[in-house]
Amino acid sequence: SMLSATTSMIPLGSCTMKLNATAEMIPVTWPEFGKIHPFAPLSQTKGYQLMFKQLEEWLAEITGFAGISLQPNAGSQGEYAGLQVIRRYHQHRGEGHRQICLIPESAHGTNPASAVMSGLKVVAVKCDSQGNIDLDDLLAKAEKHRDNLAALMVTYPSTHGVFEEGIIEICDIIHSHGGQVYMDGANMNAQVGLCRPGDFGADVCHLNLHKTFCIPHGGGGPGMGPIGVMPHLVPFLPGHSVVKLGTKEGIGAISAAPWGSASILPISWMYIALMGSEGLTQATKVAILNANYIAHRLDAYYPILYKGKGDLVAHECILDLRSLKKSASIEVDDIAKRLMDYGFHAPTVSWPVAGTMMVEPTESESKQELDRFCDAMISIRTEIEEIELGKVDPQDNLLKNAPHTAQALITEEWNHPYSRQQAAYPAPWTREHKFWPAVGRIDNAFGDRNFVCSCVGMEAYQED
Repeated sequence: SMLSATTSMIPLGSCTMKLNATAEMIPVTWPEFGKIHPFAPLSQTKGYQLMFKQLEEWLAEITGFAGISLQPNAGSQGEYAGLQVIRRYHQHRGEGHRQICLIPESAHGTNPASAVMSGLKVVAVKCDSQGNIDLDDLLAKAEKHRDNLAALMVTYPSTHGVFEEGIIEICDIIHSHGGQVYMDGANMNAQVGLCRPGDFGADVCHLNLHKTFCIPHGGGGPGMGPIGVMPHLVPFLPGHSVVKLGTKEGIGAISAAPWGSASILPISWMYIALMGSEGLTQATKVAILNANYIAHRLDAYYPILYKGKGDLVAHECILDLRSLKKSASIEVDDIAKRLMDYGFHAPTVSWPVAGTMMVEPTESESKQELDRFCDAMISIRTEIEEIELGKVDPQDNLLKNAPHTAQALITEEWNHPYSRQQAAYPAPWTREHKFWPAVGRIDNAFGDRNFVCSCVGMEAYQED
């Protein structure tokens, strides 16, 4: 069986795994949306055109941008499209030699990948001990590459889960050195209704509709990564040759379909229409409140790696687990696997910092669910303490053998120094509703590096 957000919170940092209302999902099943060919004549898709127009206007108002392209199919493709728009802008001004892209060391891996694919040369910018961009290093790099600076890619709030207080100064430095600011909108769930990228200096930004605006995602899709741009970049937005879209100065098509995965756009349209401006703003506030509640409850057990002003975080927090390797030989993966026994999907592990967990609860979760997660993490910390005190075998213990499947527990032989009860029912709620992990401990890294072909080989067809 598959774990979903109806079973437990899925607190993946940087992923914004919200609950999705059924009302938002139903229009996806309507043939009027789902069975229209992407290249259908515009005269036959007037309802779609109205939805595109309204959604673009709403997203522009939320972000402070002048123009929106709904074409990119993912956040990474939004990055690529945005950087291509910036490149075309420089070329249009006779400054095609501007090919340096500054990227902070803390950035998501798609940032440098998109920059290289766009024909830009990546130059890394240092971060300080608090996870913020080092302004002195940024200024030095901007000065050094003044004549060839194309762009800065910056995430706000930062990938470390804090509001980068120098964001306006950061944008000013880039603009005064001839560059454009590309803002990664992965963390937009901490901004909607409170602040707008277009107001503090971003020239282009992508939005993850599958994060912030409720399209369900996981297992590789589906995604939508529209980009918003300031007025000077509007002429360069993506176009399409089959369905007449965009200007002759534009970057052309970056997806096969003119409006990307259009059939899932009703989900975001419905979400915004149902929430309204007050609801969207309240959701942002609750998302930030939930993250700070978790950070506050867990800080005494697992230190919060980065905090902003007032010891607060943004919409996610990073739990530092690195000391447990020394004190109990416990790795971040051990805690992630043990969480499965408690019925939870683990948060994001070892990113953006190795040996840590990044937790993003979103606004979807109740205080009861936040407490259930915190109780599980605190209970696991108690299990680790038993190892630290030498009461438990450092290799044969609840964490190293997690997750425990039903199959592993119903064997006649039980040779572990802990009980089956401790393994399978570590918390009260697991007795009321137990979500059983289907697979026991596997070597993730080995599996990632050694693919196994699941198709039948030719030997199956050989005749005896």
